[in-house]
Amino acid sequence: LRLDSGIFFEFVPAERFFEPNPPRLTIGEVELGRQYALVLTSNAGLWAYSLGDTVRFVDLHPPRVVVTGRIKHFLSAFGEHVIGEEVEAALREAVRQHPETEVTEFTVAPLVSEDKTQPSRHEWLVEFAQPPRDADAFAAALDTALRQRNTYYDDLRQGNILVTLLLTPLPPGAFQRYMKSVGKLGGQNKVP
Repeated sequence: LRLDSGIFFEFVPAERFFEPNPPRLTIGEVELGRQYALVLTSNAGLWAYSLGDTVRFVDLHPPRVVVTGRIKHFLSAFGEHVIGEEVEAALREAVRQHPETEVTEFTVAPLVSEDKTQPSRHEWLVEFAQPPRDADAFAAALDTALRQRNTYYDDLRQGNILVTLLLTPLPPGAFQRYMKSVGKLGGQNKVP
């Protein structure tokens, strides 16, 4: 980060970004390895602007960050605080364990049970160019990989607040057909 360029950087812990008044930390208050939403502020503090990016510090002296995703790509319906980087890394790990598998596109969403006797979970809608031989084993590998990358998710799984994710395989072209049906087909449109 260039700290001497007339812009004041503030960092909001990603898991607290959507609170009414989340804390804004200075460069001297950040921690290595933690996820933050990046906020730019004028030196006088007259205005502030959230870029929408999440960053993780990989060094503090000098301060260096890795852009890890977008704050909108943050899944926390149950307090799990899962970010896009963790989701993508978990999917890569599941594919590594199932090398016959080829993923074209995917999306993840919370599946909140309306029936209090049924636990909630994440649903992964995955379009496969080449599906795994064993979808249940692939889902288990995906769940394990996400648990290893996110302690909040793991805690919720251990406490049975969330159960094993639901993998919903989609046929080739499913996302493209969906995007076309909602008038969003094209390179500048993103899969929800």
